[in-house]
Amino acid sequence: MTDEQNWQAPGTRPSASGSDQQHSAAPPVPPPAPPVYGQQSPGFGQQFPAYGQQNPYGYAPPSWTPPPKPGLIPLRPLSFGTLIGAPFQTLRRNPKITVGAALLIQGIPAIVASLLIFGGAALLLGRLNNADQADQSTLTAGAIGGSIVLGLLSLVVSAVSEALLQGVVVGEVARGTVGEKLTFRALWQLVKGRIGALIGWTFLLAIGWGVVVGLLIVVAVVLFSLGGPAGIVGGILVLFIGGLGIAALAIWVNTKLVMVPSALVLERLSLRAAVARSWSLTRGYFWKTFGVVALITLIAYMVAQIISFPFGLIGGIIGGIAAPTSMSDPQANEVSQVIVSQLSVNVLASIVTSIVGAIMSVVKTSAVALLYIDLRMRKEGLDLELVRFVEARQTGRTDVPDPYLAPARPQEPFAQQPYGQQPPSGWYPPPPPPPAA
Repeated sequence: MTDEQNWQAPGTRPSASGSDQQHSAAPPVPPPAPPVYGQQSPGFGQQFPAYGQQNPYGYAPPSWTPPPKPGLIPLRPLSFGTLIGAPFQTLRRNPKITVGAALLIQGIPAIVASLLIFGGAALLLGRLNNADQADQSTLTAGAIGGSIVLGLLSLVVSAVSEALLQGVVVGEVARGTVGEKLTFRALWQLVKGRIGALIGWTFLLAIGWGVVVGLLIVVAVVLFSLGGPAGIVGGILVLFIGGLGIAALAIWVNTKLVMVPSALVLERLSLRAAVARSWSLTRGYFWKTFGVVALITLIAYMVAQIISFPFGLIGGIIGGIAAPTSMSDPQANEVSQVIVSQLSVNVLASIVTSIVGAIMSVVKTSAVALLYIDLRMRKEGLDLELVRFVEARQTGRTDVPDPYLAPARPQEPFAQQPYGQQPPSGWYPPPPPPPAA
């Protein structure tokens, strides 16, 4: 008799004779009765039966379902690693919009401003170098004034382009979260009504900090003008202690107000309401917000420095080759050669740095926009609104409201609402239906 002939099915009894086997199946185990309402459920800590065993409780073990990820991020509160990695995925997901907008809105204006600054500086320094001794003071004052004007022009162009890029990138991240890929025209239609508010906020923030730094400098200059050891020591202490205080204050205030552009674009709030909104969203999450922003900024700075470092090295080598005796025997023509060579290399370095800086600006703005979405998920349940929006769009509905405009959810639990009473606006799920008549 082989092993196959000796094999017996589970729950059967072999017959008396080995050749004529009769199997009689054991009666099946009836399933347990469903638990009676009010009966105590299985105690905490009891394990579910092993695979293939009968479930004595009458229900299947729960299975974990991952959160949906229709686009850039999963629709759940985000971890620190996701907040660091997802901004770089923004560049790959829709490069025509992100990289294209960075080059068009910020890169090209920065390059033009750099060309104007270096061209004006070369013209002013050339005239100053070739001028007579009697005209040196006048040309020096003109060069200083022209440099200040060019610097202010560069700051204005940079602020406006940064505000425009913030609006486009925030809109792209918000729509990419729900799986949408908009064209540049559609994205511009989405954010163009908020450009004025973004530019106003950028200038307001810059002017505010400029006033604070200017007051500190004025106080230090007054102390220095008093003369004597006391005035000098007082001026130095004011600059040192005041500088540290302003730096700490800037870190705190800028971190608390980092959500203002996102609130302006996505919730279409006024400037004052957006400031209050950012302040309330970051309450309790200051260090997380600061950590993400600081780390992304550090990464962007290191990338820009790594790319711009070779140009500075090449500029020094070219200057030494063009005028090797300019330091020992400075003549007008050799100094001019050094200036021209240095400015040429600096222009090229500025162009490359502007392009890299524009792309890194997309990464930094994306990180802030993702932080805004993450905080709203944690505090207001925005992930539920986003899931409802995605599901409605998948069914073909086009009348779904914008999930980012949904009102904030109340903090009180739904169970505390009296039966049949309408909860506050924005609460999900809806109130239970009234009992049947």
